[in-house]
Amino acid sequence: MKHGKQSSYYLYGAAVIVVVGLLIFAVKDSTEESALSPYSAFAQCLTENGVTMYGAWWCPHCENQKELFGSAFDQVDYVECSTAARTMNQTCQDAGIEGYPTWELGDGTRLGGEQSLETLATKSGCELPLLE
Repeated sequence: MKHGKQSSYYLYGAAVIVVVGLLIFAVKDSTEESALSPYSAFAQCLTENGVTMYGAWWCPHCENQKELFGSAFDQVDYVECSTAARTMNQTCQDAGIEGYPTWELGDGTRLGGEQSLETLATKSGCELPLLE
């Protein structure tokens, strides 16, 4: 009987260690993700100025665009155009999207393909942060 009780303590102890480890991992991960990108204000300005990026989850050029912004991409007005079958959804068909990524500016003009942050700044009137 004593051996069974001791095994239970080991199991409880191991479970506590696992839970504490998961909590530490979750807190560390969420603080890293919430770190402000230097492009947060720029991304907000793009959205405020009516700039939208149309893209597809499987598009490597779209992924490159997202990586330029880092965590600030969450603040960019983004429209996902592709379904799981890699076909264009009706929203993007109706918008006349022909390729990915497509940047639509506030005045309705479009820029096709990957764009530098400098180009987006010039075309949108948004100011890029000065990075050292």
